[in-house]
Amino acid sequence: MELKGKNAIVTGAARGIGRGIALKLAAAGANVAIVDLGNPADRALTYNLSAQTELNRTVDEVKKLGVKAIPILADVTRYADLERMASEVVAKLGAIDILVNNAGIIAVGPVSDFAEDAWDRVMAVNAKGPFLCAKACIPHMAKQSEGAIVNIASVAGKTGHGGASAYCASKFAVVGFTQALAEELGPLNIRVNAVCPGFLRTAMWTDVLDPLIGAQYGVNREAAFDEYIARNTYLKREQTPADIGEAVVYLCRANNITGETINVAGGGEVH
Repeated sequence: MELKGKNAIVTGAARGIGRGIALKLAAAGANVAIVDLGNPADRALTYNLSAQTELNRTVDEVKKLGVKAIPILADVTRYADLERMASEVVAKLGAIDILVNNAGIIAVGPVSDFAEDAWDRVMAVNAKGPFLCAKACIPHMAKQSEGAIVNIASVAGKTGHGGASAYCASKFAVVGFTQALAEELGPLNIRVNAVCPGFLRTAMWTDVLDPLIGAQYGVNREAAFDEYIARNTYLKREQTPADIGEAVVYLCRANNITGETINVAGGGEVH
């Protein structure tokens, strides 16, 4: 699919991986709806989510690449928000050609001590969110002759890890959902694939995982990420939001690929 002039939705796009995806789609010529919650506080989490100022900044960066960009505040766990999101994109951009389900959160801890509301929140955002977004967008996408949905899973959706049961379960769910939805939407020429990011220096790592890894490896939290990369990737280098964005652009363009899940992990996950 030629991306120039197409219209894409990217959820969780204010910062991090979502921002990287939005910028790469824009560089390929697509107009982008930048969707995010716009509220840093979440009582179920131990770190802050992105703020509305970050959402607006990403919109400005995308516009500088010569395409249209619109900000949309929406909670991916609320279907009414997503129906409004889809209608607004159609009204302002004309159509929905691409949906990237990127919004995601993390909470960690042993199952015996893990709070039920934290489990529910992680599953709601990471697993239910892509379902609701797809449900809201598919009727609009079906009006086009082609389309692409890319779900952002994780290498934690390929191999589970102790202490991250909710996150791993949610991302395994994304992989299964991707495969099932690909079969459903094949007759409509809407391709559905997933990307499994590896190890990126985002808030999930710096604010949540680095302290745990540092304690496990016997290093301070500032050195934890680099130590993890050195021990667990073939290429001995971290991944970036731009790396994930390039994979998303590839899957949006690849007309005969659907139901696949691609690792972008520098060899940190090969299954």
